[in-house]
Amino acid sequence: MHDTKERLSLFWIFAFLNYLYADVLALWDIVGSLKLIGAPHLPPWAMAGSAVLMEIPIAMIVACRLLPFRANRLANIIAGAICTLVNGSLTFVPPLFGARTPALPEYLFFATIETVCTSIIIWQAWTWSGEARS
Repeated sequence: MHDTKERLSLFWIFAFLNYLYADVLALWDIVGSLKLIGAPHLPPWAMAGSAVLMEIPIAMIVACRLLPFRANRLANIIAGAICTLVNGSLTFVPPLFGARTPALPEYLFFATIETVCTSIIIWQAWTWSGEARS
């Protein structure tokens, strides 16, 4: 696979699927701990923030294929940096957001994979030269 656009799109698909599955596991953990007493209520701002954060990798799957070189490169660097910083701060610095306990081991596993993946996206976009505009 020599096409940079294809490679970046593939990394975004991989990152998104990891985000999704980690969130599914977290949901099952929450539901299992409730013992049928009711679902937790998340404020609208938290739901909107989650929607925006999940939309970034979804949009980047398509953007990688459609954007011209310069816009594509910049979008991947910015989106990759946002996802890396948010994921890292939510996972590896839990007290910053009011968490009282460290993240679950399975969530740390996914977060590490996600952070490595988005870091690779940033690196791939950063080193993508204008001469090899594939």
